[in-house]
Amino acid sequence: MHQDDLYATVHVAIPAMGESGWLPTVLESLIREKAGKVRFWVCVNQPDAWWTDEENRSVCLDNRDTLLYLRSLGADNLHIIDRSSPGKGWKGKQHGVGHARKLLMDTIDRTARDTDILLSLDADSLFDPGYIQSVRDCFQSYPNALALSNPYFHQLSGDERLDRSMLRYEIYMRYYVINMWRIGSPYSFTALGSAMAMPIHTYRSIGGITPKKSGEDFYLLQKIRKAGWICQHNSHKVYPATRYSDRVFFGTGPALIKGSRGDWTSYPIYPHDLFDQVGQSYAQFPALYTRELDTPIGEFLAGHFRERDPFAPLRANARSVDHFVRACHQKVDGLRVLQFLKASSKSRNTSDEGHLKAWYGQHHPHVAGSDHKTCQHHLKLNEDESRQWHQLDFQKASISLLDKIRCDLQRVETSYQINDLA
Repeated sequence: MHQDDLYATVHVAIPAMGESGWLPTVLESLIREKAGKVRFWVCVNQPDAWWTDEENRSVCLDNRDTLLYLRSLGADNLHIIDRSSPGKGWKGKQHGVGHARKLLMDTIDRTARDTDILLSLDADSLFDPGYIQSVRDCFQSYPNALALSNPYFHQLSGDERLDRSMLRYEIYMRYYVINMWRIGSPYSFTALGSAMAMPIHTYRSIGGITPKKSGEDFYLLQKIRKAGWICQHNSHKVYPATRYSDRVFFGTGPALIKGSRGDWTSYPIYPHDLFDQVGQSYAQFPALYTRELDTPIGEFLAGHFRERDPFAPLRANARSVDHFVRACHQKVDGLRVLQFLKASSKSRNTSDEGHLKAWYGQHHPHVAGSDHKTCQHHLKLNEDESRQWHQLDFQKASISLLDKIRCDLQRVETSYQINDLA
């Protein structure tokens, strides 16, 4: 981004469905930002058929209230996309937050300059004051960044059951991305639709977002990462809402619902040695350019792609070892790594708590050691928390202990994010 684009317009894109209780707080906080040239785009949406569905009609009425509120603001820089009023809602199978984000981003794309910034938020997410300007500053400071995956933090709600689920989910997310950083994966990012931004030229260069009912944020960032670097550090955080929600098929809301019932099968703490196997395979990529080799993930890839040697087609088309290694990372992308971890962990008869403590024991032994005082000093645990740590049980541990584990993982993750800036 050039110096004269320091005050490029920031286009804030917000999908909203049944959010009349949250959106006013978020939008009014944004308007108070006074961050130079900013335009706000809100897509109020739901399937049109819900108007005649008693089970979902309340969402339609809530959306009607949201539209009335938005129109009452009379703001020149507020653009309302109505996919909610009778006759205007989604038709058929094309609905959900992914389609709302695509409509928002494509609409912005048609009016914005290349150097403008597309900032994605959710209707229930808060942020540090000055967030919009911090995003603009990020792209000014790091002009080679194709996107920003902004740091996040879920705030405690005071509801013990909800907070326990939220902390367990955040421990899963931070543990996962830390291990991806640790093994040198290009796909070491956390994808949250409420905490990402990109220059418009990035959105155009990758062909836009692929609409999905859920997970569109992951696929978008993965597509961007295949094209270049994603910045992941910012001085300002986003605070996604800590609440149950079934508006999407997977993600924070559904994870908290399943987690509150004790079901964490979709969000396990994977054994750290499985990440090591991926890292060892990465290290073999250069050698695979000249010959076929067994790799720790080779058997999985062969079965998944139905190819005896998944690297053979890449080897045949690569013009150099660097080109080949890049092609390997394109093929063995973030989704493939996740699929490998899921498939390989099914045979492990060990606990999530055991995996977390084993990782600490291997990579942060000063925390995981048997010395209670050492553990207390690092995580700042009291005596009771220290005892809980050594017999860790996510369902029984105190909220304070889970929060300290979450914050310690955030500290490790932040160090990776800062180091990556270099």
